[in-house]
Amino acid sequence: MTVLAEVVRSGFVEGVHRGSVVVLDATGAVVDSAGEVKSPIFPRSSNKPLQAIGMLRSGLRLADQADLALVCASHFGEDFHVARVRALLRTAGLDESALRCPPDLPLSAPAAEAVLRAGGGKARIQMNCSGKHAGMLLTCLAAGWPTKEYWLPDHPLQERIRATVEEFAGERVAAVGVDGCGAPVLAISLTGLASAFLRLVSGAPASPERTVADAMRAHPEQVAGTGVEDTRLMQGVPGLLAKGGAEGVVAVAVPDVGAVAIKIDDGGMRARMPVLVSALRRLGVTAEVLDSLAETPLLGGGEPVGAVRAAW
Repeated sequence: MTVLAEVVRSGFVEGVHRGSVVVLDATGAVVDSAGEVKSPIFPRSSNKPLQAIGMLRSGLRLADQADLALVCASHFGEDFHVARVRALLRTAGLDESALRCPPDLPLSAPAAEAVLRAGGGKARIQMNCSGKHAGMLLTCLAAGWPTKEYWLPDHPLQERIRATVEEFAGERVAAVGVDGCGAPVLAISLTGLASAFLRLVSGAPASPERTVADAMRAHPEQVAGTGVEDTRLMQGVPGLLAKGGAEGVVAVAVPDVGAVAIKIDDGGMRARMPVLVSALRRLGVTAEVLDSLAETPLLGGGEPVGAVRAAW
């Protein structure tokens, strides 16, 4: 296993994060890599843009570009996220009881605290995948498919999404699991994931893949949340598309430059950005936001005493 990041506290390396990373150039050729980049992984929420392409191809039509960004989101449950999901459902005569993602508190700590202070608790609409589930429901209605059990792998929607993922990754899905939200998660390689993201940003204008990429880049705050890494990356690097996933996954692509996909073996989220910055710099990408994400601070007594930094 390849060491991708070091955990340095007070000048002492107290731990490491191992994993895999692949770097593609603008033609899709591998220009650098480490670890197992052809072995299947669950990309988790990094699959969401590909799932959204499958929805568009199945008939999903949304009036607002920001709505499509939310369908691709792992949103942080801020008020503007929850309001938009609720409005999406309302366009189809549905409410949050139609969602089959599990109840949860917002990922945003301030938003979660506000919910609890107001006497609220976990709710399906606050779960970070509620936008995706709303999109799936609307797609079923547009295609004339039953909304019952829309999240099961043998539902026509999920079969269409699987075919789309395989097409864009250029490989067969190696395994089908159940994601944290209850919908299927499809295993592909890091190389396939990076290739798919490169196709998103390289797609013809108005194609489903380009429509998804454009919506996410135009509304990055809908994709994640205020000050969140994916949001900051898309705001700070012109043209960059980013989507992180649970268990240490992230995929990005920059048109006419290339793409990167990363999996941290132990699921450590704190190692993703330092490794990603190192990978993007190998493609010649520079930006102030990358400098700010190159190290993840470590605290001691509430003060910075070290960092997680790339070792690759």
